[in-house]
Amino acid sequence: MISIPHKAKQFLVLLVKLLIVGGAFYFIYNQLANNDKLDWQKFITLFRKNQSVLGIGFILLLSVLNRYFEILKWQNLVKVIHEISLGEATKQVLAALTAGIFTPNGVGEYAGKALYYPKSEAKRVVFLNLICNGIQMILTVLFGTIGLLFLGYWKWVLGIIAISFFFILFSVLFKKIKIKGYSIEKLIHKINEIPKPIHQKNIFLGILRYLVFSHQYYFLFLAFDVDLPYFTLIATIAVVYFLASSLPTFQFLDFAVKGSVAVYFFGILNVNEWIVVFISTLMWFLNVVLPVVLGSYYVLNFKTSQTTQIND
Repeated sequence: MISIPHKAKQFLVLLVKLLIVGGAFYFIYNQLANNDKLDWQKFITLFRKNQSVLGIGFILLLSVLNRYFEILKWQNLVKVIHEISLGEATKQVLAALTAGIFTPNGVGEYAGKALYYPKSEAKRVVFLNLICNGIQMILTVLFGTIGLLFLGYWKWVLGIIAISFFFILFSVLFKKIKIKGYSIEKLIHKINEIPKPIHQKNIFLGILRYLVFSHQYYFLFLAFDVDLPYFTLIATIAVVYFLASSLPTFQFLDFAVKGSVAVYFFGILNVNEWIVVFISTLMWFLNVVLPVVLGSYYVLNFKTSQTTQIND
């Protein structure tokens, strides 16, 4: 087995850190600078017209709450392995978000969190992160389906019900079939091993997080003088998040995907395209870019020795 000198290891770790942070910032800059649909002049004009310190503070508070509930979800779930502090949970969530920004569907986030734990716990950490993200996806599908019903997209809802029924039937009929040692039955067993209070808290925090970011979207539309009934606007936001989240994408392209879906559905409601694109970009900036900037600090300060430590 080839032994790598300690100095060489330190250099490689530093190089990986710089590549992650540099890549994250490059993709962020590239998307903001080269998006020809962003009319900054219109935004500045509207901002000067409606600028409010309280309004800006409120929108930023919702961004903090959005990520805060995600951090609480992770702190709650990871206690299955061992208790961690709020500060440690914050570090792990933000660093993992930074690591996953330019990987398909944020896959790098799973590896990012696993690095904070001993190798023997890696599979459990990945599984818990799957549960953490999974409940958010289930809630997105649930609220999105309700939104489709409210807006009258009955055929879409019937399609979702049919797919759900097929999935449940498949899970029942083939639950014992193993692929590389894993089966649906084993997955269900692993989920049931997690205490119910942890699942219940995970669901509750997931609902809170969903309500926060959907209403942040809603209040941004109000700030851009979009005058639509509350339930119509919220239902459309729920549909956009549901359909956009169902598409495979990269975190750094998240606003582009959501923006494209949003342009279609809000276009039906006669909302100006540039407003929809700008709000989608602002949501991405507030809820992905800002946390990534903070997460970059944790990535650069990550020490490989942490992988063998257990936090108190």
